[in-house]
Amino acid sequence: MMKKTFIYSLLFLFLAIAGCNNGKKADDTIRQSNPVFPKGEILTSEHFTGTVWFHMMGASDSTLHTRFGNVTFEPKARTNWHSHPGGQILLITRGKGYYQAKGHPAMILHKGDVVEVPPNAVHWHGAGPDGEFAHIAISLNTDEGGAVWSGPVTDEEYEGVNK
Repeated sequence: MMKKTFIYSLLFLFLAIAGCNNGKKADDTIRQSNPVFPKGEILTSEHFTGTVWFHMMGASDSTLHTRFGNVTFEPKARTNWHSHPGGQILLITRGKGYYQAKGHPAMILHKGDVVEVPPNAVHWHGAGPDGEFAHIAISLNTDEGGAVWSGPVTDEEYEGVNK
């Protein structure tokens, strides 16, 4: 009797899971229609190439010495080269993008990736060529200072990532 109950329980569990699949094959792409975090307002800054949106999250006068917000890049949009005296963490929430530290090859980023940027590491990040890219940017130890901006990432540098 116990064996039958166990088999029926497994069968029920299998059918319940299959029913949640809604007829999709395992390799079907699931598209999220609404982002988890607000897109925010368009940034107007010489420190970015292309259209970028920013939504501040949390208090800017925090005693935690962090600033964080959702950043969304249109295709090919990107930051200039820059560094953070206290370091930075990027939590990728949508799309395909890039991160590159000066003197190192670029990393391709996808939803779920995390980038830990060491203090004072000169780097850039932004969207791939084919779609929007979003991440939560967390600036750490902001009591040590804000972002230090350098020149733009040239089209040649950006295109070099795609080769």
